[in-house]
Amino acid sequence: MFAPLVRRDQREKGSLYVRGLLLEGRRKSMQPMADRLGIDHQRLQQFMTSSTWPVEEVRARLAWRAVAAVRPQVWVVDDTGFPKDGISSPGVARQYSGTLGKVGNCQIGVSVHAASDTASCPLSWRLFLPAGWDNTPEAAARRKSCRIPDIEGHRPKWELALEMLDELEGIGLRPAVLVADTGYGANAGFRRGLEDRRLAYVLQVKGEMTVHGEEALPHQPAYGGLGPRPLPRYRMQPRSLRDHVSAYSPMCRAAYG
Repeated sequence: MFAPLVRRDQREKGSLYVRGLLLEGRRKSMQPMADRLGIDHQRLQQFMTSSTWPVEEVRARLAWRAVAAVRPQVWVVDDTGFPKDGISSPGVARQYSGTLGKVGNCQIGVSVHAASDTASCPLSWRLFLPAGWDNTPEAAARRKSCRIPDIEGHRPKWELALEMLDELEGIGLRPAVLVADTGYGANAGFRRGLEDRRLAYVLQVKGEMTVHGEEALPHQPAYGGLGPRPLPRYRMQPRSLRDHVSAYSPMCRAAYG
């Protein structure tokens, strides 16, 4: 896994770190893992926090191994919350967490998983930075403490997901079908990004969402000045969901079957 690293000591520390993650024990922070490995925790700490080594090639090898082991039927885009007690961890803020099922103090990680009926494994992941971590004196101090580069800032989760899909395609990996919940499916920018990349997908959407064929012509009724403005109307007869999906997207039609 760490073969691309040039320095022998980095390869050894990397192997120790992975062994520490795989050993039994609930806590996976440096000190407990080092205790189980019988080594000084500074060896792991230095490898993860201050040693400079390229993560891209290691991630690529991990992704290829995961695909070979899982044999995925789909890729899943999702985000996960990691509850935190303090405010010092990178990206921590009061925000909605699906893990908690409510708003709480947490970090959010966006990931792309390879999944089958029997297994799932992340192929890539990103830490979501809330808007509160940008452009304030308090944020600047927190960013410096967490060693967040100036080029990294708040971006929507769906943009992080598209970036990961591009990176995975860059190493030769592409999903047969991509699936995601309504947090991504209800976002037009994300759907358009999948269309532009010609990816087959099945996305959850909100119940009030409407879908029209490409040939539909929107018509905006005149506003009389009283009450709410009328919604646009379309010159088409309602059709079944399958027909809607087929008309809306050739790639989505392939995924829908």
